[in-house]
Amino acid sequence: MNTSVSSPACLPGDTPPAPPEVLDCIVIGAGVVGLAVARALALAGREVVVLEAEGGIGSGTSSRNSEVIHAGIYYPPGSWKARLCVSGREQLYAYCAERSVPHRRCGKLIVATEPAQEPTLVQIQAKARANGVDNLQLLTRSQARALEPEVDCTAALLSPSTGIVDSHAFMLALQGDAEHAGAVFAFHSAVRQGRVVDGGVELDVEETPEGLGSTSPPGREAALRVRARTVVNCAGLHAPAVAARIAGPGAAQVPRAHYAKGHYFTLAGRHGFTRLIYPVPVPGGLGVHLTLDLQGQARFGPDVQWVDEIDYGVDAARAEAFYAEVRRYWPGLADGALQPGYAGIRPKIGGPEAPNLDFRFDGPAQHGAPGLYHLFGIESPGLTSALAIGALLRERVASGA
Repeated sequence: MNTSVSSPACLPGDTPPAPPEVLDCIVIGAGVVGLAVARALALAGREVVVLEAEGGIGSGTSSRNSEVIHAGIYYPPGSWKARLCVSGREQLYAYCAERSVPHRRCGKLIVATEPAQEPTLVQIQAKARANGVDNLQLLTRSQARALEPEVDCTAALLSPSTGIVDSHAFMLALQGDAEHAGAVFAFHSAVRQGRVVDGGVELDVEETPEGLGSTSPPGREAALRVRARTVVNCAGLHAPAVAARIAGPGAAQVPRAHYAKGHYFTLAGRHGFTRLIYPVPVPGGLGVHLTLDLQGQARFGPDVQWVDEIDYGVDAARAEAFYAEVRRYWPGLADGALQPGYAGIRPKIGGPEAPNLDFRFDGPAQHGAPGLYHLFGIESPGLTSALAIGALLRERVASGA
């Protein structure tokens, strides 16, 4: 795909830059959602350029999560999270089977560790049924222990539709589909600023040091200017910041980003679990749960720590609280068995006072700028919902809504 670009500024004596060629679609961000959107648009026959600030795909939230395929249990009926999770789950299972992406429908138990929590299980089951998830099974303590002998609970919910997936393999498959359909990826390309113009959106793109910008002549800004009829902001944690840099209608509607950091600890040693184990939910997250990777390795997390900056460091001292939480449902966890793993950050648009806001899709109908789409607050279940989100954006872009 041939594209022409121009420098946004001229040095004395320079010839003023020619107006940039108008591209068809630009997708900002190559996380799992950006990849799914780029794939959907490219398969629909659109010419797509993906701008990614990092050197490869999925380096942020998309690779720092539990890799769980969610059933669609917890979300308010009728919400985007509920609808897109349930639809995306089935699309994801079918896609993984078709493309040989490693995954397993292992199921999970949501456990009450005291009688006072048991009504919450009933509420979760009712909410799931309203979302179209009607296969949850209430279990007694003995029934739960028959499935998972090491778990300790007073009652549990079994979710047979929950699973796990190799998220990187999934993203590689999405990238391959998009490229096969003609999409072009530009890594080390960060959006510095932009503006709504007649016929689309114009972006100034800064090339990060590892990219072509490192070879720019001294004294000249390392930036390119591109224009597109359609721009879809899938920048995840950075989506509000990217939106705020684009001058024009809707700039005042950009939500504030809130960062809910979650730590993960891995298990050093053996376990006997075959399903995921979740406690009842907590504000801001789903509690410190036990998940499995496709090799059977157990890991625990995430917790919730509200932070002001993006920082993926793991504080080993937080293990003490993990031991207390995990032992509520697995008293057999041995001392010294938890090892620092990794951390992720949820891209929330609500803080501690409103931690569970819905996905937000701002398009022309919301802000009045034709061809500009912002995806805000795409946290969990964003991975499960990715294919459904891609289909939604394809439809919205096609209709101009």
